[in-house]
Amino acid sequence: MIRGSVVVVTERCKGCGFCVEFCPTHVLALSSAFNAKGYHPPHLLNAEKCSGCNLCGLYCPDFAIYGYREPGAKTDRPAGARKEVEQEAFDAGTR
Repeated sequence: MIRGSVVVVTERCKGCGFCVEFCPTHVLALSSAFNAKGYHPPHLLNAEKCSGCNLCGLYCPDFAIYGYREPGAKTDRPAGARKEVEQEAFDAGTR
């Protein structure tokens, strides 16, 4: 499973909620705490479910949040699957 995380720049956030609404893994929620501007920034609810897709960052109008993939995170692909696909492509090209 791909693992990721989210970074929130709390003081930039206006609390619009786009990141919460468009998160495909539903790991964000608006906080009950206020930032210096009086808005409710998002926080992570289920950090282990975050895929690091960065949709939150793409939708944020204030660049107050971004997602990233953890280095060395495993994919859903079985080990060796890439080698099999590469071998099939090689074999098809040599026939």
